[in-house]
Amino acid sequence: MGEFRLQRIERLLREEIGSMILTDEIKDPRVSTFVTVTEVHISKDLAYAKVFVSSFQSVEHLKGSVSALNHAAGFIQGRIARRLKLRLTPKLTFLPDVSIRDGFEISHKIEEINH
Repeated sequence: MGEFRLQRIERLLREEIGSMILTDEIKDPRVSTFVTVTEVHISKDLAYAKVFVSSFQSVEHLKGSVSALNHAAGFIQGRIARRLKLRLTPKLTFLPDVSIRDGFEISHKIEEINH
């Protein structure tokens, strides 16, 4: 499958899942609207997708949100299948993305060293 098509599907998945979170379509209270989909990596055969999510809240909150999203993965996958009309809808796995938080911590430590 072409790399361009995979990137387009990854972008569509990121937008759709982000929209579902933002509009409270996922009713689990552990998933707040502060959760952001940062990246989606899809397998070449479109069977699996890793969805990385981040939050500006605590790491514990992020872990709870990831757990809730993995619990609702079947529901999310069904909604995406209806919206995107793909022949195969990938099985979703949600993973925490702490790179933004790590970047802030590194930046803060550099500022401390400079002062």
